[in-house]
Amino acid sequence: MEKSYLQLLENNKAWVVQQKYNDPDFFKRLTLGQSPQYLWIGCSDSRVPASQITGTRPGEMFDHRNIANMVVHSDMSMLSVLSYAVEILKVKHIIVCGHYGCGGVLAAMSNKQYGLIDNWLRHIKDVYRYHHAELDAIADEEERGRRFVELNVIEQVHDLRKTSIVQNAWKNEQPLHIHGWVYDVKDGIIKDLGTTFTCAKDLHTVYQFD
Repeated sequence: MEKSYLQLLENNKAWVVQQKYNDPDFFKRLTLGQSPQYLWIGCSDSRVPASQITGTRPGEMFDHRNIANMVVHSDMSMLSVLSYAVEILKVKHIIVCGHYGCGGVLAAMSNKQYGLIDNWLRHIKDVYRYHHAELDAIADEEERGRRFVELNVIEQVHDLRKTSIVQNAWKNEQPLHIHGWVYDVKDGIIKDLGTTFTCAKDLHTVYQFD
């Protein structure tokens, strides 16, 4: 039997020792509950660990991940996380973060069949359909893929602000901000797409692409 997974348990023990050394009360504080300011809706890609790339510590960020960081209104898992984060934890910022080279986005650009995941990719294909004129005009395939990643994040931000959970929070004057970001695996830098909504009346979107 392949036992490389056992190294994870050893890593955990070493991590506990290090945490206690650096901060003897670290675990005691965690047992008191959580009050994160951020909800991260990101991709499941193993190269994009939210806490590590943002420098946040346990208890600071609530986290939901799926293929291609999608906000699908029929996805009860995502909606449950969103509801708990907004209504119970009262997070102040929701970040939708995609990443360049996203396998789900690139798969949605093709006409291939992948099996069960095709049902999920259909939602991403809809984004391409909305923006096909702009995307088809980009000759370089890599650049087209990068732009598709950005547009997918922007569409998810729009879909997120339309949910009843977010709309009700804004109706109740709850401070809540939605942001669209993209992470670049090549250099580790997060790019703010300049797409931020702060209230139900804030219907304008500013796009900033360098």
